[in-house]
Amino acid sequence: MALLALTTVLAAACADPSGGATTTITLYNGQHAQTTDALVAAFEKESGVYVAVRSDSEDVLANQIITEGPSSPADVIYTENSPALETLQAKGLLAPVPATTLAAVPSQYNSPKGDWVGVSARVSVLVYNTTQLTPSQLPRSVMDLALPRWKGRLAIAQGETDMQPVVASIARTHGDAATTRWLQAIKANAGDNLYPNNEAVTAQVNSGQAAIGIINSYYWYRERAQVGPSHLHSAIATFAPGSAGTVIGVSGAGVLASSTHKAAARAFVAFMVSRQGQQIIAHSDSFEYPLGSGVTTAQPILPFSTLRPAPLTVAELGTGATAIALLQKANLA
Repeated sequence: MALLALTTVLAAACADPSGGATTTITLYNGQHAQTTDALVAAFEKESGVYVAVRSDSEDVLANQIITEGPSSPADVIYTENSPALETLQAKGLLAPVPATTLAAVPSQYNSPKGDWVGVSARVSVLVYNTTQLTPSQLPRSVMDLALPRWKGRLAIAQGETDMQPVVASIARTHGDAATTRWLQAIKANAGDNLYPNNEAVTAQVNSGQAAIGIINSYYWYRERAQVGPSHLHSAIATFAPGSAGTVIGVSGAGVLASSTHKAAARAFVAFMVSRQGQQIIAHSDSFEYPLGSGVTTAQPILPFSTLRPAPLTVAELGTGATAIALLQKANLA
């Protein structure tokens, strides 16, 4: 039934009653190229719809859509994390996702209001240098990274949108005041080890510039694939089950309310969570977890079923405004 529904949607998307040129949709892409390029290429081949991709960070793209309003040329937005989608949803800038598309993904990974769908996931972890630290020396709680023992040894990418879910989770568990103190402490502990992104944190920990850092898991798997076993001097570890530092981040997609090609845009989003689309993610070097159509990753990474994250829902994570305010208060944003 799911395959039949997707085929029907694709056929509708390709139809051009005027007999003119192939339909083109514009994708505002805040995801990594490894994931997006493969999905776009397969969808174009399957549907005959052309996808024009504009890539930037998800926060930049979300703000651009807000500025463009009803005149936005975007048909679909694809993000690394859910807060950007929740922000657009709150402003009424996303169109409802068809129920058949939402049904492909467990409901906890979709918009509570049905305006975007979860596509893939990752989990926040510790990355540590294996020549400087052993597993028994690692903190079990993310709060322990504020301890003096990590001064000059910690690396963070405080400006990454990936940091916001961790901060939101800590605030939910420990409160805003404790989160502010934690942020101030890890800023002091990081010292000069403040980096623009998780790729840099991963590389610096692997090189020994820092001993430990907070990243999303897939960055380390990519580092492992890039440098090879002989040049790998790091590993990853999870925090204690259910603790605030272990957060599932959801990458999702939504159709713009202002889209003039909604059938094709919805077809693309449906393809992303279809079995074919999810198998692309499962076998790609994005090292993310597919969320839809019952597909599990084919890559040698931590099994998704074994993760024991903090009980933070996408609704509780929301737009990320609380996390951003706390980061700003600690002069980290």
